[in-house]
Amino acid sequence: MNIHDLKTFLTLCDTKHFGLAAKAMHITPSTLSRQIQRIESSLNQQLFIRDNRSVEITPAGQQFRIFAKHVLTELQHLQQTFEENNQQLSGELTLFCSVTAAYSHLPDILDRFRALYPLVEIKLITGDAADAVDKIQSNDADLAIAGRPKQLPNSIEFFKLGEIEMVLLIPRLKCSFSEMLHQKQPDWHNIPFILPEHGPSRHRIDQWFKHNKITTPHIYATVAGHEAIVSMVAVGCGIALLPKVVMENSPERIRERIIEWSSNLIEPFDIGVCVQKRRLSEKIIISFWQSLQP
Repeated sequence: MNIHDLKTFLTLCDTKHFGLAAKAMHITPSTLSRQIQRIESSLNQQLFIRDNRSVEITPAGQQFRIFAKHVLTELQHLQQTFEENNQQLSGELTLFCSVTAAYSHLPDILDRFRALYPLVEIKLITGDAADAVDKIQSNDADLAIAGRPKQLPNSIEFFKLGEIEMVLLIPRLKCSFSEMLHQKQPDWHNIPFILPEHGPSRHRIDQWFKHNKITTPHIYATVAGHEAIVSMVAVGCGIALLPKVVMENSPERIRERIIEWSSNLIEPFDIGVCVQKRRLSEKIIISFWQSLQP
């Protein structure tokens, strides 16, 4: 029994006439009769009552009719799915994110998108997360993973993926400022800090300075990119307030050289995907945006 047999059976059910059904299926009446007999034999059931003038469907035939229709409907749906897959989106999509986000958030996002649209080529640009919104506005990237800035431009749409916790990182090796760090009230004014140049992290660090009344912090360096800051802490250049996820995704040999202190005074910030609102009308971009939905 095959799909053609099912179609032949349903045609006979509709016409209730061997001659008309055979003509519709482009076969001879004798061929049609043999196909029906083969189906009945495989089911061990009589599906039709035949005489010289009419064809009637038996109760077993009615049951098999429901089954045959269901199989052909499911086959049609499957064929439509295959056709849609053959006409899937194609083109290029440029994403911007930090090296850390490429490890922490990007894989899950791309897994979902590429499962739906395997023909779209992904171009990945990595850099300082604080530059993400600028990259979007300048069209250097189509979408970006970014921390939500204090003031999100009206032209930018933001899809929240989660929250980023901030922690205080200090070098494990003994430094000139090590003793100050272990005092009950550290002298923050004389402890060197390594800061990000700008972005959501820098905004929260400035808030932390203000909360602790550190009016003139000792800034050892300002650096573009959180990953480089972790390395500088590891070699004892200073301490840093950074997103916890950056530390978690640093190489093991770097993590071993750093002590992580929780810093509950610093408010976490949102991380998500951003895009220019006007570009959500583009098919590839809106498809990516919709794939973010849980």
